[in-house]
Amino acid sequence: MFGLTIRKNAHPDMRKLRREAGDPSLHGNKFWKSSCLTMDYLKKHPLAPGARVLDLGCGWGLGGIFCAKQFDAKVTSLDADPSVFPFAEYHAELNGVEIDTWRCRYERVTEQDLTGFDAVIGTDICFWDKLEGPLYNLTRRALRAGVGRVLLVDPGRSPFRRLAERAQEKLDADYREWQTLRPMKASGCIMQAEPS
Repeated sequence: MFGLTIRKNAHPDMRKLRREAGDPSLHGNKFWKSSCLTMDYLKKHPLAPGARVLDLGCGWGLGGIFCAKQFDAKVTSLDADPSVFPFAEYHAELNGVEIDTWRCRYERVTEQDLTGFDAVIGTDICFWDKLEGPLYNLTRRALRAGVGRVLLVDPGRSPFRRLAERAQEKLDADYREWQTLRPMKASGCIMQAEPS
């Protein structure tokens, strides 16, 4: 899928990882279809080669792994739940790339931390109302820190739509519907913010 090898949940390696690492508690427990939207969008709007990418709420890390493979990006996969990292590291190794992992909550990522990145991506991470504020604030901090692009993708849940509308109004973010038919049908929303 988009040049990546991705294991299904039922694959013996994934079952073994679940036994060893435990099931992730914050929904980083499977492949989410919105990852197709992120990869499709980035294929059409590529990152600069070698970009330093922060993958927020990484789960299995597929968005960041795609960036590492497609753009030779240096990827840091961030999640509040450390039990996702064995799944992300497994997929990185399976696809012949390396990632760094960082256990952190969105609200604890500082402006200083963000100066080390050229792009911030996040897929399917604004699924609760209480995540809207921290993700908006992180987007604002990233732009102040000089991050060239913040790209958040979602299937279109209400908290994400509110976040994207607020970023569109206050940060001049681009907010649009997006869909792809191949390799899997997926539709949702994209919010992209860049420094003005």
